[in-house]
Amino acid sequence: MPENTGPEKTGLFISFEGGEGAGKSTQIRLLAETLRERGLEVVVTREPGGSPGAEAVRHVLLSGAAEPFGVRMEAMLFAAARNDHVEEVIRPALEKGAVVLCDRFLDSSRVYQGTTGNLEPEFIETLQRIAIDGTMPEMTLIFDISAAAGLARARKRADEGVAPDRFEKEELETHEKRREAYLDIALNEPRRCRIVNADQPQEKVTEDVLSFVEPLLAKMSSVSEVAQ
Repeated sequence: MPENTGPEKTGLFISFEGGEGAGKSTQIRLLAETLRERGLEVVVTREPGGSPGAEAVRHVLLSGAAEPFGVRMEAMLFAAARNDHVEEVIRPALEKGAVVLCDRFLDSSRVYQGTTGNLEPEFIETLQRIAIDGTMPEMTLIFDISAAAGLARARKRADEGVAPDRFEKEELETHEKRREAYLDIALNEPRRCRIVNADQPQEKVTEDVLSFVEPLLAKMSSVSEVAQ
């Protein structure tokens, strides 16, 4: 995937990736609270979804309604939703100088439709180039946890009344393949990706997340001062 080639950005874009039950949503919320306390404008968003157009596609994707039409069409729907999300939410927020925290982004398509959907990497990468149009995260935090532990957390959520999506219902082996795929992405793109050990106390995970993000915040602050 090429470096950012889109419009000049003054904000900061961080994506959060990982398997089911890895705790991404909790850590996004906690990081957003910390950054807002520092006076930063923060946009918390998610995929699939995040914009009105993309949210309209979200239910179709997560409910399984698109499954009968095949994984290739499903990947194209994800890409269409992502493009709307980038154009309507992410890029405008970055141009205003906000910090964008996104629960899943293009790496989810690489893993879910690519690795376990058996779509050709070239097809996935072509879709992503069109969908994001140069808007790449400055950092991607990959929350790593064993498939068994992650699914146990997801099932606990279901017991507490949170309806599982179709991905949470899949076989353990499928989830383990996704975990390995995420680790491969981190290995191949070390400048962008950081691995967060999600199988530790929440407070320690939060501490690790902030330690990864702090250098980017310092860089963002220095760029802002120069611009002024």
